[in-house]
Amino acid sequence: MASASVFLIILIIGAVAYVLVRARSASVVGGDVRKLHSRPNYFGAHAAIWAILPATIFLIVASGIGAGLVERSVRASLPAEQLAKPASEQDVIYGMVSTISTGYDRMSPEERGAVDADLSRLKATLGSKGLPLAQDPQPFMVDAAKRLTGETASMRWTVAIVAILLSLAGAAYSHMRVSPTFRARNNVERVMLWALILSSTIAILTTFGIVGSLISETFRFFTEVSPINFFFGTVWDPRFSTEGNSAGQFGLIPLLLGTLYIALVAMLIAVPVGLFAAIYMAEYASRQVRSLVKPLLEVLAGIPTIVYGFFALVTVGPFFRDFSASLWGALTGNYTNFIEAQSVLTAGFVMSIRLIPFVSSLSDDIITAVPRAMRDGSLGLGATRSETMKRVILPAALPGIMGALLLTGSRAIGETMIVVLAAGVAANLQFSPFEPMTTITVKIVNQLTGDLEFNSPQTLVAFALGITLFVLTLAMNVYALYIVRKYREQYE
Repeated sequence: MASASVFLIILIIGAVAYVLVRARSASVVGGDVRKLHSRPNYFGAHAAIWAILPATIFLIVASGIGAGLVERSVRASLPAEQLAKPASEQDVIYGMVSTISTGYDRMSPEERGAVDADLSRLKATLGSKGLPLAQDPQPFMVDAAKRLTGETASMRWTVAIVAILLSLAGAAYSHMRVSPTFRARNNVERVMLWALILSSTIAILTTFGIVGSLISETFRFFTEVSPINFFFGTVWDPRFSTEGNSAGQFGLIPLLLGTLYIALVAMLIAVPVGLFAAIYMAEYASRQVRSLVKPLLEVLAGIPTIVYGFFALVTVGPFFRDFSASLWGALTGNYTNFIEAQSVLTAGFVMSIRLIPFVSSLSDDIITAVPRAMRDGSLGLGATRSETMKRVILPAALPGIMGALLLTGSRAIGETMIVVLAAGVAANLQFSPFEPMTTITVKIVNQLTGDLEFNSPQTLVAFALGITLFVLTLAMNVYALYIVRKYREQYE
């Protein structure tokens, strides 16, 4: 029985236990729930927890352990000459055995009989099931696959039966605990508290795991490439070659400059537009207009970045190229474009459209959070609405707005798909916004594209780029929080 089916059965048992125990808690006090220590819902939740949680934990743990035991048993059953081979070759053999076993699950009884009678048809049959094999299967692989199929089925049924019995036992235990003095609410809240602690711990450990993996692989990279050449190099040419003196050059400066340059262009466009939109929605727009404009702006944040990339590649880039050619031709008579279709300007412009809803939404929330009494006081003293905005509201909201802009800038630095299609992949060191450049995120994708192993500087450099980008965005986020906390004024 599949684990998903078992889990569904456990959920059904938990739901039934919730209903039954909830009804029983009310019946033991004759319907007067005031005599209960906890409300009936807590009794039902206690039953659902005991019916679902222990059985689910057992299902996850037992399935993992059982799969490992089955694999060990099947590997041990292979012929002695196969067990004498290196571990890498044994892994390939077991992979084929696993593929054949999966294919047997997908075959009809007639197909199984046909391939058993003629093994030469097995490879073609598996290919038709979407399970291609790299080589022809051997008879011992088929025997091992059948053993794997049988032991896996036995393991799954055993785990399923025990998990379901455990779920029923948990429901029965909770049903017996029902009494007017039973502290069901305390037990449920204790479980929820531990669930919250576990969730926080998982988030923290995930962060440490990501940072740890980046640091460890970056250290391996710097054992082969000098950190000075990486951080201060001006040439990016990581050649995938093993010939003589062709290890490549890994200069970060062109990528870092392109990252900051494109983000700067995007922010120069997005910040004024987004901030003015926020001011209009917060102070000047009517309620009907605000209820229409704000959702329309926030729709821009929900569009996938690859769509923005298509928009840049098909519309914005050619428009800038043709417009520059027309403008230059009108001035000089030579219709040569001075803006490339893939350029810093194209990427920055399209990225700014992506960032406008972040700037406007965050700024709008900050501006509307300024106490109404400050507006009324300024207007009551004779100031106009524009003077009130410039001299009262914006100074009060400025720390929060600055923090929002820094957070938006860190998002711009981490953008990838728009830059790939709008600015190209050339690691150029130049300062013209009309020429193509690239960013750190694009090169991370390039270095990890394909079937590669992390054993050369050409692939390990992606981790060095990743830790650099992580430190850069983390510094911006920390500085944004610092500004908000340092300069935020508290109003009574």
